[in-house]
Amino acid sequence: MVSVNAVGVEFSAKPLFKDASFVINKSDRIALVGKNGAGKSTLLKIIAGRQTPTSGNISYPNDITIGYLPQEMKVSDDTTLINETRKAFSAQLRRIEELENVSNSLSSRTDYESDEYAALIERMEYLNERIAMEGVDNMEAEMERTLIGLGFKRDDFDRPTSEFSGGWRMRIELAKLLLQRPDLLLLDEPTNHLDIESIQWLEQFLASKSNAVLLVSHDRAFLDNVTNRTIEINCGKTYDYKVNYTKFVELRKERVEQQMRAYENQQKQIADIEEFIERFRYKATKAVQVQSRIKQLEKIVPIEVDEVDKSRLRLKFPPAPRSGDFPLILEDVGKVYGYHLVFDHAEFTIRRGEKVAFVGKNGEGKSTLVKCIMGEIPYTGHLKIGHNVKIGYFAQNQAQLLDESLSVFETIDNVAVGDIRLKIRDLLGAFMFGEGDVDKKVKVLSGGEKTRLAMLKLLLEPVNLLILDEPTNHLDMTTKDILKDAIKSFEGTVIVVSHDREFLDGLVEKVYEFGGGRVRENLGGIYDFLQRKRIASLSELEKRNPEVDNQSPSLDKATTLKASIKQQSEPEAVATGNKQTRQLSYAEQKELDKIVKRAEKRVKESEKRIESLETEIAELENKIAAGSCDAETLDLYAKRQKDLENEMSVWELSSAELENLTNGSN
Repeated sequence: MVSVNAVGVEFSAKPLFKDASFVINKSDRIALVGKNGAGKSTLLKIIAGRQTPTSGNISYPNDITIGYLPQEMKVSDDTTLINETRKAFSAQLRRIEELENVSNSLSSRTDYESDEYAALIERMEYLNERIAMEGVDNMEAEMERTLIGLGFKRDDFDRPTSEFSGGWRMRIELAKLLLQRPDLLLLDEPTNHLDIESIQWLEQFLASKSNAVLLVSHDRAFLDNVTNRTIEINCGKTYDYKVNYTKFVELRKERVEQQMRAYENQQKQIADIEEFIERFRYKATKAVQVQSRIKQLEKIVPIEVDEVDKSRLRLKFPPAPRSGDFPLILEDVGKVYGYHLVFDHAEFTIRRGEKVAFVGKNGEGKSTLVKCIMGEIPYTGHLKIGHNVKIGYFAQNQAQLLDESLSVFETIDNVAVGDIRLKIRDLLGAFMFGEGDVDKKVKVLSGGEKTRLAMLKLLLEPVNLLILDEPTNHLDMTTKDILKDAIKSFEGTVIVVSHDREFLDGLVEKVYEFGGGRVRENLGGIYDFLQRKRIASLSELEKRNPEVDNQSPSLDKATTLKASIKQQSEPEAVATGNKQTRQLSYAEQKELDKIVKRAEKRVKESEKRIESLETEIAELENKIAAGSCDAETLDLYAKRQKDLENEMSVWELSSAELENLTNGSN
């Protein structure tokens, strides 16, 4: 579909990458990986047509549509959330407007035999077919599903976009891209501004509804759940693997080991040749052989070994004084901003040595509670910091607190103690600071570089309670592994606010869920928590929030309607002593019928998806039974089994919702 042909990029005569060649097919979901600065975002910009390569070119089909989400963008603030999202359908809306104009023109003409009249009829037929094919009738429902899936509430739909933060406005742009259903979707770090629930919804959307996808992400679980191919940029070259990220890591390790063996053999060969030349350089009888060896040496093409894997490097926190048995105790803690309740009645105790996670949708109070713990904002209730507790706090704005007059090396050298001072350059290298970066002043670093430096600085300070607020947003895979290992071996207490499931997996033993004004304690790791909630998509999460709202959001109108009717009919029942119900008015019945029809449609759509998945699984089983399958077929079979399980859960919830509606309307 899209062909990348020997593309290369140079900055200041220094090559970033060269000869990048690969083809993006219609069904590909590709992870573009590599260390920071390798050129991933640059390659996305080139494919999106936002940047011109130094060499090579990109070949596109004539009618291809491409959607591109950069890490940072300027967005307009001239309308409401729902109207801004509606711009995703601007082409379809123009067709609807044109269809109306054509229809009006036909109704006023009487030249039925003319070529102009025939052309208008032909145009109307074309527009009708396109509009029907694009499903414009379902536009409002699609917008609602997508916005809610990305974490917005229905109350947000009529809010001006100017009221949303940068992260939320990026979600608006993502929603518009997803609704446009482009032939190729280019996403640069799409999960940075999403919470766990929204990431899971996006995973399901990309896996089931999108066309070709090429994305950059440092979220390992997200890559594994979405992609089926991995392209790596390393040392200026590209490597293409037809596997997901986890399998790519295994294959990459084998590749580097092979490169290392070849490199070592070549170095031995070079050393032997140089030794021969040096030994016989001045012997006339060996002059021919010496010249032959010199030419042989000149022809050797040096073997490059890819980026050295520093995952074996281990950080160890410096010893810290022992804290009391209960570093943190909360009793009836609450926080209100004006008339907005963030959370209330938060009660829990964290014991010494526990590692816990704060999770939930953005805006539900995770970072707010952290600020309460740090004493940065007032709150209600009682919050007690335990005896001899020394807190190390990594805030989302931690980078702004660095001393910009110091160099990168000085920043770390000032806090490092003991033997670790001998390894400062290795530590900086592990956090993606090369030899050319260590002497830079902090003030010239990018935002991501400052964040990584602040994280490393925190890791070297002697503390016994670590509070980390979204620590992984600017860390690559290897650096996240180093950080995770350091926290796992940390003997103190840890609170992590994060949406990165892979990072939290195996790290925390307790999860605190924020939502609906409450903080709920869940024993076990992050996947234990998600499994108990049986989250297959955000719509399920919205339906499964028993402590806040026992009704599904799609039942809100029906619930309100029936409650109103009940209130009006109860006085009559009391007065007569008989059980009575008021008849629905025409408008009320019409509204309820619409809600029921939408619920019926969701059930039927789910049943169709289940039937389609069962058919595909049966075909794959026949293929496997015949012995004519490969690893990709087995992977697809396992994925479709998982898709079927998820869809069955969706069907069960949709059916239960429909049953509640129909029973309640009788």
